[in-house]
Amino acid sequence: MTPPDLTALTTELLRKHGEGQRARIERGVAQVAALWRPEDGDLAAFVREQFISDQAQLDATFARLESVFEQIDGHTHEVGREVRRATEVDVGPMLAVDPLLATYDPFAHVTEDLFQAKVGFVVLLNFPQTTLAERLEHGPKYSRRQWAEARLGSRFSRRVPAEVRQAATRAAADADLYIAQYNVWMHHLVDETGARLFPAGLRLISHWNLRDELKARYADPDGLKKQQAIVKVMERIVTQTIPAAVIDNPHVDWNPFTNAVTAAPAGEVEADAPNREVVTDGAREDDVRYRKLLANFHAAKREDPFVPIAPTAIARSFELGRELPEARVKALLEQVLTSPLVGRTARLIEQRLGRPIGPQDLWYAGFRGNASLPEAELDARTKARYPTPEAFARDMPRLLQGLGFAPPRARFLAEHILVDPSRGAGHALQSLRRGDFPHLRTRVGAEGMDYKGYNIAVHELGHNVEQVFSLYNVDHTLLAGVPNNAFTEALAFVFQARDLELLGVGKPDAASERERVLADFWATFEIAGVALVDVATWHWMYDHPEASPAELREAVVKIAQDTWDRYYAPVLGSPGTPLLGIYSHMISYPLYLADYPLGHLIAFQIEEHIHKAGKLGPEFERMASLGALTPDLWMTQATGAPVAAEPLLRATEAALASAGAPPRDAGE
Repeated sequence: MTPPDLTALTTELLRKHGEGQRARIERGVAQVAALWRPEDGDLAAFVREQFISDQAQLDATFARLESVFEQIDGHTHEVGREVRRATEVDVGPMLAVDPLLATYDPFAHVTEDLFQAKVGFVVLLNFPQTTLAERLEHGPKYSRRQWAEARLGSRFSRRVPAEVRQAATRAAADADLYIAQYNVWMHHLVDETGARLFPAGLRLISHWNLRDELKARYADPDGLKKQQAIVKVMERIVTQTIPAAVIDNPHVDWNPFTNAVTAAPAGEVEADAPNREVVTDGAREDDVRYRKLLANFHAAKREDPFVPIAPTAIARSFELGRELPEARVKALLEQVLTSPLVGRTARLIEQRLGRPIGPQDLWYAGFRGNASLPEAELDARTKARYPTPEAFARDMPRLLQGLGFAPPRARFLAEHILVDPSRGAGHALQSLRRGDFPHLRTRVGAEGMDYKGYNIAVHELGHNVEQVFSLYNVDHTLLAGVPNNAFTEALAFVFQARDLELLGVGKPDAASERERVLADFWATFEIAGVALVDVATWHWMYDHPEASPAELREAVVKIAQDTWDRYYAPVLGSPGTPLLGIYSHMISYPLYLADYPLGHLIAFQIEEHIHKAGKLGPEFERMASLGALTPDLWMTQATGAPVAAEPLLRATEAALASAGAPPRDAGE
């Protein structure tokens, strides 16, 4: 079929609809032509029939599409949630078919089906498809309807074949299942004398629980030795020198320093331990971690040709996902990493610890109130209060009232959030239509919810509350959500920071506020470098698309070491450690990690605003109801200023002075 003369077609439409429609006609015809394929049929006939110039008809079409897309997205999302349920929720032993079901993506064909039905082209013909530059420049003057139209147009900015989407889903589901089952039985870690370092039954998922266990050991008189063992476990995981036999296996003992594996004595094997073969040859895990990462990369790369405006997964992550340029995000992170406040904070930590700071102190927890409480005491409180996921669900109204939500609002939120027992560390799963509810997935052991699980559950509750407000309160469902993942992380951090207060451990005062600032700064410093490793790894994979898993492993280790040596070794020592490569997100949530340091910066600005405004509940609801605007516009409307690192840095400097931290060195 001969392609139509677009100039002649535009002229024809102008004669029919008038000069006042010129901008819409030129833009709409160009948008349709960019994604139209020969098999789609007669482009000119479609444009003649479907261009809408009457405003009343345009309004009715917009309303119809918004309503229909909410139902399509919402119900399709529910199907996806159900096919993954057995791999994400602890519903008993998994069946052989469950991992296969989890790879099914009901969204895979939706966009292509809408293009084939010509619905996508109706959108492109009649509504604007804006660029990031346009939204950044003109967005502050958009009406809410214009913002909703911009989100409607962006829905059809790419036309990715269903088989490409399905491949990405399979790779992600496979990686997610690998991580969800990656546990270490800590009672079976032994030192050089054969002594056990941790209590029986302690089974920790990597990396989340390993990190949180390390944090919890600051109140333990023998904590340093245990922390150093955890660091060595993490390093073994990153370098893939961990023996395959010790992964999720309580039938063998392991010295992570020597890497020796021995059969665990019968009396030391947990009574409820799953059956596993006893292998003591110490053969390392064969680069499985990096095979999963490569699979995600190759699946994402298949999408590149179909998204010319963002032709790499990295570009899509920043330009389309975050709507923040990579260079700006990197500059924000480096502003924290290179701050002289890092050295001063490190020296304050050394003062408090009474020993030289080390790599384990990347996760220093002494700026939190729980640092002085034994983990066992916190565990006892949470296990007694939450023996089951249902107990946490029943307590949500009280938790929400404790966070400043009025009783009717707290009940409304609790009624709109469902709690499930998680196979993994826990996560929040949004809903995409009104009438469906977000799910809070939390990990609860046989003896109840330990403090680590509770801390994560409060974080996920923050996600869920945002998800309720950002769906049910927005004026246009096309604007449902928040600007990007960093914002939902930021709002979740606001809840998580109050977990001890909700547990009845302490009340905020001037001293605790100072400690909160220092904790935020150190947490941002910690995760900023991890995020840089994640992004650098994807750049390396694009530069070496034919790399083997072994080559990728070597590259990730080198990237992690170099990043450590540049930003962390000057204050934490241990040059050459690959510790920054431990985060499981690198494997199961590609290119997500930058959202955490951004989230800390955003959360700090939100906290400052809430502190000035008063109660958390009403302000949290107002902010979460702004919808999916661009990041700086959302922040300006929420807090009065765009996303920035300076507020956290200023507050940290004041907090250090108040805490009696050492002054600046002459070279800082």
